[in-house]
Amino acid sequence: MTAPSTGTGPGPRRPLDGFTVVENDSFVAAPSACLALSQMGAEVIKIDPLKGGPDIDRWPITPEGRSIYWGTLNRGKRSVAIDLRSEEGRELAQALITATGEDPAKTGIFVTNNVGRSFLTDDVLRAERSDLIHVKVQGTASGGPGVDYTVNAETGIPGVTGPAESPRPANHALPAWDLLCGQAVVTAVVSGLLQRSTTGEGTYAEVALEDIALAAVANLGWYTEALQPAGERAKHGNHIFGTFGTDFTTADGRSVMITAITTRQWQALVDATGMNAVIDALQAALGVDLSLEENRYAQRETLEALLKPWFAARTVAEVTDALTGTGVLWAPYRSIGEVAADAAGASAAGVATGVLRGLASEQLGEMLVGANPIRFDGHYLSGERPTVLGEATHQVLSEKLGLSQTELGRLSDSGVLNS
Repeated sequence: MTAPSTGTGPGPRRPLDGFTVVENDSFVAAPSACLALSQMGAEVIKIDPLKGGPDIDRWPITPEGRSIYWGTLNRGKRSVAIDLRSEEGRELAQALITATGEDPAKTGIFVTNNVGRSFLTDDVLRAERSDLIHVKVQGTASGGPGVDYTVNAETGIPGVTGPAESPRPANHALPAWDLLCGQAVVTAVVSGLLQRSTTGEGTYAEVALEDIALAAVANLGWYTEALQPAGERAKHGNHIFGTFGTDFTTADGRSVMITAITTRQWQALVDATGMNAVIDALQAALGVDLSLEENRYAQRETLEALLKPWFAARTVAEVTDALTGTGVLWAPYRSIGEVAADAAGASAAGVATGVLRGLASEQLGEMLVGANPIRFDGHYLSGERPTVLGEATHQVLSEKLGLSQTELGRLSDSGVLNS
C-alpha cells in the first residue's frame, strides 16, 4: 500500500535531518516521542535488551504472535540489541549515548523511561558528556511507578466517563496521557537543542505521566469547577458538557454524533431537521432562548427527545444526504475496522489518505500507520521503515563507535551482542 503526500512539489527538508537520538525505553510515552522525532528526520537508535524489552510481545499481535504494538510504535528506528546486564554491554550503551559523531551539535540526545539502571543515570552520563540532552519519562514526579490506566484513575476522569446511569468508573481505551506525555518529551528534546545551540549547555528534563494528566485536567478548569458550590460534575453519557451535543441512532441501527456548540451550528441543525416551529414553541413555553448554549445544555434531554425521531426515521445514508452542506457539525460513528478498511482500500488504489499510510513489513505484513500530523509546507512527514529487534546492532556499533568486525564477532560470541 502507498499513499501520496499532501501538497505539491517536492517535500520539505525535515527539521531534524542529521540529528541522532538514542532511546532506551518501552511501552507508549517515550517510544511515541522517538517515533515522532524519527518522522521529523532524526536518526533514532533504540537500545534494546537481547530478547527485547517488556513490551516486545505486547498485544495486539499477528496470528504468528508478533507484536503489532511494538512494531508500529518502534518503526523507523535502528534497533541495537545489547546485553545490558554485562559490563561490556553497559559500556557500549553509554558510549552510544554520549558519542559526539562528526557534528557534536546534532548528537548527545537521549530519551529513556528506564528504572533501576544506575549506569544510565544523568550524573553518570553527564560525566562523559556535559552537554547531553537527556529526557526521562517517569510514572510520578517522585520517581514512583505509574501507567496510563492508574494515572487516569487518580485524575477523577473515569468518574465522569461512561453511561450516566452506571455508578462504576469508566476508563477510556485510548492511552491519552501516554500520548500527551510523548509530545511533551518531543518538546523537551527540541527545547534542549535550542538551549544547547544558544548556551552550549545540555539539559536534563524529567516528564512524569501523572503530572501530564493532572496538569491537563487542571488547565481545562475541571478541578476549579469542582470547588464551586455546585460541586463535582456528574456523568452525562455522550452529552457534551455545557452545550448541546449527543449521539442518535438511525433507522439502520447506526449511530451519529451531533454537536451544536455555536449559535450558527444550532440554527443549522434546527433548519436541517425542519424543527423550527417546534423549537419556537418550546422556547415560548419555557421562556428560554435556545440560541444560548447554556440553555441548550440545561434542556439537553428535552432537545434529545425532540430530535430523536428525526434520526430514527432515516438511515445513516439519508442523514448524510440531509446534513451535508448545511453547516451542521456531525459525524457518523465508525468502528476501528471500518476506518482501517477504508484507508487501506484507498491507499491500495493510490488515493491520498492524508495522515494514514500503508507500510509493508516482512514481520507484520501490511501495516496501516500514521504519519507525523504536523504538516510542513503542506506535506506530512513520514518515510518510516519497519524495525526488527537487533537488526542494526553490528552496523550501528561499527558506524558510531568504530568497532571492527573482529571485535563485533568477539562480542557476539561472548553473548554481549546478538549474532
